[in-house]
Amino acid sequence: MDSLKNQSETSNASWIKIVTKYNRPDAVKSWVQLSVNFFLYSLAWFLMFESLSISWWITLGLSVPAAGMLVRLFIIYHDCGHGSFFKSGKLNDVVGFIIGILSFTPYYSWTRNHYIHHETAGNLDKRGIGDVWTMTVSEYRESSKWRRIMYRFYRHPVTMFGVGAFYVFLIGNRFTKKGMTKKSRLGVYATNAGLLLFAVSMSLLIGIKAFILIQFPIILLAGIFGFWLFYIQHQFDTTYWSRSETWNYQKTALQGSSFYKLPWILRYFSGNIGFHHIHHLSPMIPNYKLSRCHRENSLFRDVKPITLWASFRALTLRLWDEKAKVMIGFRKLRLA
Repeated sequence: MDSLKNQSETSNASWIKIVTKYNRPDAVKSWVQLSVNFFLYSLAWFLMFESLSISWWITLGLSVPAAGMLVRLFIIYHDCGHGSFFKSGKLNDVVGFIIGILSFTPYYSWTRNHYIHHETAGNLDKRGIGDVWTMTVSEYRESSKWRRIMYRFYRHPVTMFGVGAFYVFLIGNRFTKKGMTKKSRLGVYATNAGLLLFAVSMSLLIGIKAFILIQFPIILLAGIFGFWLFYIQHQFDTTYWSRSETWNYQKTALQGSSFYKLPWILRYFSGNIGFHHIHHLSPMIPNYKLSRCHRENSLFRDVKPITLWASFRALTLRLWDEKAKVMIGFRKLRLA
């Protein structure tokens, strides 16, 4: 840990020089990745449709890799939002908007919130946009009983990964919100129109029942998987939180963003986003260069990985202890 802290004090000029080498997208790799992903997702959709005449249980089983491919498409959508997938800003926006329809997520409003997330991650004084609701120990103790109940309900795994995924992708993303820019509001309307066109076209082609039996499990599973990835990226024992006066961008990346070491198949479906410490250090690195950046630079060698099995412990973490500088669960709070 001391080694990592020393590395986290590396001068801005040093780490900027390191990540700059990987910041430019490779047009061939981007187009190949996009084409292969669209093809595999379409193939999974087709196989699910064909399997309906055999058994819906087969269809349900096929929804797992289909959801995985949708998550991988979402990583491309995410890169487009950062302007890191193509050199052309317009091309990034067009591809991002189309994938936004497939993933039931309006591109411009999500991208704006995600930009704010990158600017405020790990800052206790700027919580509330694009992050997971996280209270400190003192805030929780000083809260009313009703607020504590609401917080416990929000942080429960069933709520967060089940109800939350269903609500956000199918309901929440359909509406504009207070404070949205005109571009974001129009983006929500355009995405809804695109979704309606997609749903009606597919329903006329294969039937509304078949469309629902295929699309619903895909979007729900992809939402759960996506929510989990976002959760584990910043919700782990020794993550980084600080007040504005001491907040540090590099520490947020290297200490407050996880290196999620997944089995190769999950790494493929998640588009290398497990290298989240590097992504937060430089959002301009496209997903297919994250692994190489980590492997080739000593700056990242002491970043402790979180394995798949170990990551499930994060489900018990609920509050940030400002004194101990660690995330803790409600049980530990009671014992304190």
